[in-house]
Amino acid sequence: MSESKPQISILVVEDDAGDLGLIQAHIRRAGLRRLGDGEPIAWASNLVDGVRMATAARPDVVLLDLSLPDSAGIATVQMMRSVVPDVPIIVLTGADDHQLAAAALEAGAQDYLVKGQFEHDALGRAIRHAVVRQKLESRLRLFEAALNSAANGIVITDVDATVVWANPAFTRMTGISLAEAVGTRPSEMLNTGQQDEEFYQRMWETVLDGRVWSGELVNRRKDGSLYDEALTISPVTDINGRIQHFVAIKQDISERKASEERVQHLAHHDQLTDLPNRALLSDRLAQALAQVRRDRATLALMFLDLDQFKPVNDTLGHDVGDLLLKEVALRLKACVPRETDTVARLGGDEFVILLAQLERAMDAVLVANKVLAALRRPFLIGPHALDISVSIGISVYPQHGEDVGQLLKNADTAMYYAKKAGRNCYRFFRAMTEAAGA
Repeated sequence: MSESKPQISILVVEDDAGDLGLIQAHIRRAGLRRLGDGEPIAWASNLVDGVRMATAARPDVVLLDLSLPDSAGIATVQMMRSVVPDVPIIVLTGADDHQLAAAALEAGAQDYLVKGQFEHDALGRAIRHAVVRQKLESRLRLFEAALNSAANGIVITDVDATVVWANPAFTRMTGISLAEAVGTRPSEMLNTGQQDEEFYQRMWETVLDGRVWSGELVNRRKDGSLYDEALTISPVTDINGRIQHFVAIKQDISERKASEERVQHLAHHDQLTDLPNRALLSDRLAQALAQVRRDRATLALMFLDLDQFKPVNDTLGHDVGDLLLKEVALRLKACVPRETDTVARLGGDEFVILLAQLERAMDAVLVANKVLAALRRPFLIGPHALDISVSIGISVYPQHGEDVGQLLKNADTAMYYAKKAGRNCYRFFRAMTEAAGA
């Protein structure tokens, strides 16, 4: 079976019929043919016709003489390039002029050949190479366009982690231009110090081993603001498996992280007062119990129920009641300024205060008295001056329970004895059992 000949279409823009004949002979010798074994060459004897034919037929390659009746020199290349920017152009000229050749290539020509000096198959080889180069350049332009239009930041570094290229999304994400990025290391531009040395050591051990690394980190923009980033780094190797470059794909996930944090916050906080809810209180109480067990310390749990809250809801409506609960939450938080303590809302008009790491159980009395005094002051809700109070039950670890459930139950029980004692007061769980005759 004979070897298949390459199929190609060629536009020759040449005013000399003799030169055209020589070009045709070289092309036939090269075995170039059009689909269906037709003549691969179309001929135009001037630039105007050449431009018209190139625009209509979109040939695979244009052979362009620089000395035409209606155009000469580099302007000829520029005109043809403007109408068929994706078609390779091979300049044919009678002048063996290196400066002219360089100017033609700079103007967009793929190759430069001197007529009458073609070596065996030089023209055919030039045509084939021009077509291949054009296809490769088209692919490269496509890849570059894809990288430049990508939504994620893409950074290419050398093996020493020095930036050699970055796409526009990187600039939009960080505020750092390509010119500013090239020649620097990402760690020099973006590092916040929030990732320790061990983090980066594990990352580089992975990629230098030829494996892909993925993770999340906090980076810094040019203006100093911080953002959350999902980062993937892939090594790029040569044919011998040696790492030559790294490609980093960077995604700003700040909005996603903020959304996740909002969801987590809503899951663990009361929507009305933004105080911790029962789930978060139980978690913090469990952690506090573990800590005081280790330290052989104590903690107190205060169960609060507002006095005379129901009449507010019944007479003034739930909107006023909700505003009152918000103000109560603010006053309770002001009574326990330590970060280790927690004010939580269980629902309705029930609140809980966790006092962690107390030196002695009676320290809870100081907080209870502050709470009683704070809630006795009138609440100004719109045109209304509201007077309420609170009943407080207190349980202490380890005397009144050693787990979350028992401490909450006993504090709740102690609160009911405060109600029975006339409200607007506190009672310890032990005081309740003694009062009950236990």
